[in-house]
Amino acid sequence: QVQLVESGGTLVRAGASLRLSCAVLGRSIFSTAMGWFRQPLGKEREFLAALNFIGTDTVLTDSVKGRFTVSKDIDKNTLYLQMNNLQLDDTAVYYCALSEHLAIATKAHDYDHWGQGTQVTVSL
Repeated sequence: QVQLVESGGTLVRAGASLRLSCAVLGRSIFSTAMGWFRQPLGKEREFLAALNFIGTDTVLTDSVKGRFTVSKDIDKNTLYLQMNNLQLDDTAVYYCALSEHLAIATKAHDYDHWGQGTQVTVSL
């Protein structure tokens, strides 16, 4: 059984940095595409970032380009989302996702496994 466990979400001030982690249990992330999504309260889930199966290619949504980076550590079987210069609009529940396919994916329906989410709140 594949499990994704996010951590690192917390309350931070605007302008701060935060790193989210997504530990994967039950499956190696060596040959999987992975991604991050977020869902602000009362809004739909939105794509943030994706990484191809070997970690050489990334895609970021325009609103986080230059501020967020996505990476993975094969040895730790963990996906990361480094978030810098956080803004009020970044407040949301953040989810990691794993695809059983190799290609980079930006749509939620392309992912097969999801974590439970971690709350990030940005305040003034």
